Amino acid sequence: MKLTVVGCSGSFPSAESACSSYLVEADGFRLLLDMGNGALGELQRHIGLYDLDAIFLSHLHADHCIDMCGYFVARYYRHEGGRCDALPVYAPEGAEQRLTTAYADTPSPSSMSEVFDFRALGSGTFELGPFTVRTEKVCHPVEAYGIRVEHGGRSLAYSGDTGVCAELDALADGVDLFLCEASFTHGKEDIPELHLNGREAGAAAERARAGRLVLTHIPPWTDGERNLADARAVYGGPSELARAGAVYEV
Repeated sequence: MKLTVVGCSGSFPSAESACSSYLVEADGFRLLLDMGNGALGELQRHIGLYDLDAIFLSHLHADHCIDMCGYFVARYYRHEGGRCDALPVYAPEGAEQRLTTAYADTPSPSSMSEVFDFRALGSGTFELGPFTVRTEKVCHPVEAYGIRVEHGGRSLAYSGDTGVCAELDALADGVDLFLCEASFTHGKEDIPELHLNGREAGAAAERARAGRLVLTHIPPWTDGERNLADARAVYGGPSELARAGAVYEV
């Protein structure tokens, strides 16, 4: 599998990166994990506008899904080649209504579903193109999911937004690459069931025996290097900060 970091900033875009968005490719199939603020523009650095095969939205906070409104425009109003077919979008219940409300002026209440095939997420395992996908509901104030993607005996897990929880540990168990949020700073923010700090992300990777840890969703006001040092204090494997444009072969 090939993993490309389209955007990795948490809460709002930084000067260096769009918000959460990660492209996973194998056997010509392209799956996008989240499409936060600024991600649609960055995505076009890596693939064409109409080259996606499926989208996974971990939850419906703006920094993970709001660029779907712009993508609706690109797919619905495309004149050359006609309107796009409905693209599978795996998202929490209510995604269509949320995005339609955010857009505010769709031609009809069902226009989004003409170009997006919304499929409600739950905890479970299913086949998606060449991938075996497992999703688990994780710990966040809104309905939110982490995801594990497997192909050819290799695996990656993406936490989405979450606090410490057993479901995240299960997704990351023995994974080759663990893309894990680290929004908070150890010893500074202590808000349970919201986000992880660097130390908690490192501890999750250590419990899971993950092969590699990539910290992501770090807000512009958070010191990523401190979070990385905190993660390394408890996780013995290779670890690094996500960077926009970074590519991993999993």
